[in-house]
Amino acid sequence: MKEETRILIMYRLERARESFEEAGILLEHGYANTVVNRLYYACFYAVSALLLTRGFSSAKHSGIRSLFHQIFVKSGQIDPELGQLFDRLFDNRQKGDYADLVRFDLNEVRDWYDEAGEFVESVEKVVKRELNIPINGAPG
Repeated sequence: MKEETRILIMYRLERARESFEEAGILLEHGYANTVVNRLYYACFYAVSALLLTRGFSSAKHSGIRSLFHQIFVKSGQIDPELGQLFDRLFDNRQKGDYADLVRFDLNEVRDWYDEAGEFVESVEKVVKRELNIPINGAPG
């Protein structure tokens, strides 16, 4: 793998963590719709990083979702429930960003926040395994 690709993968993981942190700040202030946006993007950046470990990318969100399911969810490398969460966050982000009169329930979004945190963490572990990077101090 080229060094530029490794750098891009690590950058996208950083963006995933950053977007997740932004979601936490927004959640504290009650901005449910924007939290959904940031949670989706946290997962999106993590998935984008994961796909790059295998040399895959797409200019479209639908392409990223499709590749993620084909390569990692169907093969059992990623829990199918996490795949469903990614799809749910995508759909809800679309509604929250583009549909009128949509207001998400803050309590429901809190649950999604916890799930998205697990998603990013799980995907990051797979990325690190793919790159032979030690996970939590363990040998690669």
